[in-house]
Amino acid sequence: MRNTMSLMLLNTMASSLINYHSLAVHAFLMAPASRALPSRAALGMTPRYDKVAQKWFPSDPDLEGPSAGYGIIGSLYRAGPVPFFQRIVNAETYEQAVLKYMAQEGCDRVEAQGNMDAFLENPQDWAYQKMAEKNKGVPKKDYANANMEPTQVVLSTIWAGVVAGFGYDLVTGVADGRYGKTDADLFHGHLWNL
Repeated sequence: MRNTMSLMLLNTMASSLINYHSLAVHAFLMAPASRALPSRAALGMTPRYDKVAQKWFPSDPDLEGPSAGYGIIGSLYRAGPVPFFQRIVNAETYEQAVLKYMAQEGCDRVEAQGNMDAFLENPQDWAYQKMAEKNKGVPKKDYANANMEPTQVVLSTIWAGVVAGFGYDLVTGVADGRYGKTDADLFHGHLWNL
């Protein structure tokens, strides 16, 4: 039941990705025709959908497959723990959503992954940003390079180490009895007796 709910959520997410952002936003369509470069979609270089298998497949695995993007740690740095855990728990659904976004938007894998991670981290803000880009001419946000400045990576790593250290100390401290009585039972009204 939980996998079905997760699959439905990610399927809805992929559909929302397509509804909120169209190809008309891309700068190639805004440029003069003589200078505009053909999009990946126009060149047939987008993932393709197999109706029999009901899955998306990369047309060129080297350019569109998982090896062309960034790994799970990249999702953790760019958008936090939610997309990190979604990539672990629902890897196939995440992959399908990324390929679908690539096909619909005509973008590369890193841009699609950045948008997918941003959507998973905060769907409302991501949708608002995409609608503002489409309707108000707001500059396009670069989700592929979000939080990837060297100083930000170092600060995030230090902060994660501090949080992990405190978490480890809390868990082992409670287990060892350093933070409360070991004979107390929190679930039967003894919370204030610690």
